[in-house]
Amino acid sequence: MSASLSRPRVGVWLIGARGSVATTVVTGCAAVTAGLHPPTGMVTETPAFADSGLPALSDLVFGGHDTLDCPLPKRAESLTAGGVLPPGVATAVAAELAAADREIRPGGPTPGDTRSEDGLIAAFADDIRDFTRRHGLERTVVVNVASTEPASAGPGSPLPASTLYALAALRAGCPYVNFTPSEGMHHPVAAREAERGGLPHAGRDGKTGQTLLRAVLGPMFAQRALTVRAWSGTNLLGGGDGAALADPAAAAAKNAGKERVLADTLGTVPEGEVHIDDVPALGDWKTAWDHIAFDGFLGTRMVLQTIWQGCDSALAAPLVLDLARLTARAHETGLTGPLGPLGFYFKDPVGEGPSGLSEQYEQLTRFARSLGRSEGEDGDTPVPGRAVGQSGDAGGGAARADGESRDASGGTRAGGEKRAARAVRGAGGTGETR
Repeated sequence: MSASLSRPRVGVWLIGARGSVATTVVTGCAAVTAGLHPPTGMVTETPAFADSGLPALSDLVFGGHDTLDCPLPKRAESLTAGGVLPPGVATAVAAELAAADREIRPGGPTPGDTRSEDGLIAAFADDIRDFTRRHGLERTVVVNVASTEPASAGPGSPLPASTLYALAALRAGCPYVNFTPSEGMHHPVAAREAERGGLPHAGRDGKTGQTLLRAVLGPMFAQRALTVRAWSGTNLLGGGDGAALADPAAAAAKNAGKERVLADTLGTVPEGEVHIDDVPALGDWKTAWDHIAFDGFLGTRMVLQTIWQGCDSALAAPLVLDLARLTARAHETGLTGPLGPLGFYFKDPVGEGPSGLSEQYEQLTRFARSLGRSEGEDGDTPVPGRAVGQSGDAGGGAARADGESRDASGGTRAGGEKRAARAVRGAGGTGETR
């Protein structure tokens, strides 16, 4: 592992804690810790992160919220039957799954829930604080892995469930990661609270398949001066994500991130759309197809087609573990605000940063080095009060009047600890397990 086993334990609070992704996260963490499987797909377990001071996988403690009541061990059995989890692993880590399941609390709002938005936020925050206190955790990172929800209707409409959970994380004093396309911290109400709260946060929408390829291929076309005329795609998927994305509004939220990657890497949006089809028979597996029409020298017409077939949960789980560890370490070192270098993991990242995957990886590894250094040392880590871009800093930015400074994270180093405590009132939205 890339961290000392003597370090204090860190909580990972999963929104959608009984879904396929969350179950694979808990199962995978336990299996890797026990030496049953290698940490394949975990970037934070590669040598570039060995000195970053990240919490060890063995020091992660899991809990969360969900509106469903299927226990994690039973959910893991279902994923094993579907080929998502290898045979025998769920049985080998049954104790860890049961322990995590005991820490899952009812989410909401559910049909007939009469609690106000502020009541829901307060209840969720109390659950997170209680979890952190009972386990004696150094800190807890809240990660949204629930199913995609439609965008909110606009000003005056009820807050979406993802935003209620994001506000609860802020109120509980916890850093937050949105691995979904749902609004979460992007909602204006939560964005204002995040700015006041002084907590690191990252998101949005994990980059696991089709968009991962787009983040590689888009820069290739741009760098080779090849004109992309059209870029169309189709996604076939089942499971909870397929059902959720059958809603056109939810699919639109998902596709926005895919389109952003092309716009950012190509400098223009080519013709074509992405279609998402729910195929329940596929279960947790998905197929993504892209058809790219481009012009070469003297206008010669050419085509590139790609097919990506994979298991969504197995692709997402190692990234969720990476993000929980990196965000926890960022919080430990005093960083605040959007963590731009974690854009490597997202379709629609917060903060500033490049769009091409190679450049995003370089920024991420610089960030990893900065996490391993104490404030004031030489290298990538800035000193509070000094603007990034001055001597020794890893990225651009500007000094803040309150004594904080932008650094390689795209966030800030705080001169003093700040936590969100403001209440939001009204009536609630909905949430589903991914």
